[in-house]
Amino acid sequence: MLKVTPLNAVHRAAGARMVDFGGFDMPVNYGSQIDEHHAVRRDAGMFDVSHMRVVDLQGEGADSPRALLRFALANNVDKLTVPGKALYSCMLRDDGGVIDDLIVYFLRDDFFRLVVNAGTADKDVAWLKALAAQRTPRLSITSRDDLAMIAVQGPAAREKVWRAIPGADEATRALKPFSAATVRSEWGELFIARTGYTGEDGFEIVVAASKVADLWNALRAAGVAPCGLGARDTLRLEAGMNLYGQDMDETVSPLESGLAWTVDLASERDFSGKRALAGQPVSRNLTGLLLVDSGGVLRAHQVVHTAHGEGEITSGTFSPTMKQSIALARLPVDVPVGDIVHVQVRDRQLAARVVKPPFVRNGKVITT
Repeated sequence: MLKVTPLNAVHRAAGARMVDFGGFDMPVNYGSQIDEHHAVRRDAGMFDVSHMRVVDLQGEGADSPRALLRFALANNVDKLTVPGKALYSCMLRDDGGVIDDLIVYFLRDDFFRLVVNAGTADKDVAWLKALAAQRTPRLSITSRDDLAMIAVQGPAAREKVWRAIPGADEATRALKPFSAATVRSEWGELFIARTGYTGEDGFEIVVAASKVADLWNALRAAGVAPCGLGARDTLRLEAGMNLYGQDMDETVSPLESGLAWTVDLASERDFSGKRALAGQPVSRNLTGLLLVDSGGVLRAHQVVHTAHGEGEITSGTFSPTMKQSIALARLPVDVPVGDIVHVQVRDRQLAARVVKPPFVRNGKVITT
């Protein structure tokens, strides 16, 4: 049986088309996926992301969250010194494969918060608890199943959130990207982060599961358009953002997934997977493709023929903003940006140009 989020009845009442996503019954769209995509690029849209897992880490001294996360994450949590500041990182196996990509928030020296992917949440928590048993045995690791989350994204997203949530303006107007603040509201305490997965500005709002439907309706009344997973996927791909399970997983390293910038190999700090990464030659790279020929759409698992060997598309779609097919592809590392490659689309080989993602950011096309 599929899992449901606390907003499931709201989606169904709104006539959403529901699909199985990572074992959850989730809305793919409420009508026009293209309209939902444009709502986020041009105004404000919201997504139910309550299937993602909030995990709280609490402990002191040698059993502090920082003590564990220094080893558990490839990015360096010592960068987090200001309460509310966030960091994007991968969590790696010993062999360098990606267990998950996540966001970590520093709230206090004794309190960090993680937001992890739905499909990997149980695995993530088990991995962290196994590491903690060895390194920080008195650290508390709590899955917050009592919480839900709404992502509000788009150029008008922040203004509409402030309209819907009295007091949010004062608490979050000065909030910098990848930072969070706590706001008291009629729906209880809200954790509001200036983060997202669309290439647009906005907030991700953590709220009590029992109150999330009321908050969703308040945002709807403020003019925020409900959006489904279909638009979320085209938006994140335009923004050049990886999807776990497609663009990376336990079989590939972050160095071959366009995520070398999240891996701290320079410092003396040890972390899970560091030794493996340091000893692995990088033979492939995740990069962008723009379809040049007509007559097809780039899709995951299509073979890419290059002068340096074959590669594979990991994510592909038709971009509503660019009106052109785009993709992320893992190609031999010697293939340069600007090169023309050929993608096997059914019985044809269609020309595509290698580009550096992202394709779209803050409503503007930046790759042509």
